[in-house]
Amino acid sequence: MTVAAYTLAVVLDLFVVFIGARFLLRPLPSAAGYGVPAKADGDRAYLTVKGLRDLTFGLLGLALLAFAGARAEAWYMLLVALVPLGDTLIVLRHGGTKAVAYGIHFATAVVVLVSAGLLFAV
Repeated sequence: MTVAAYTLAVVLDLFVVFIGARFLLRPLPSAAGYGVPAKADGDRAYLTVKGLRDLTFGLLGLALLAFAGARAEAWYMLLVALVPLGDTLIVLRHGGTKAVAYGIHFATAVVVLVSAGLLFAV
C-alpha cells in the first residue's frame, strides 16, 4: 500500500505541475480543456494566475512528500481537494458541460481524496 500511496501522490503532483505549465505556455487551449474557454481578446492575466497557482500547488505537493513525509502530504491532499471541487462549480456556473465538470474536475477531487486516504493509511 505504501508504494501505491506514494506513486499516486507523485503522479497527481506532477500532473498539476504539467497543468500549471500548460496554462503558462498555452493559455487559450488550456482554458478550453478546463471547460470554460477564454476569449481570444480577453485578459490572459487570469489564465497566467491559474497556471502559476497550479504549478506552485504541484511543486508544493512534491516538496511536502519529499521533505515532510506521507502524513503532511495527506493533509495537503485533503485540503487541496477543495480546488477541483471549486473548479467543478466554476465550470457549471460559467457554461461548461456537466461532462467536463463531473468527468474531469469532480473525478479529480475524488482521486485526490483517495490519495489522501492512502497516505493517511501509510
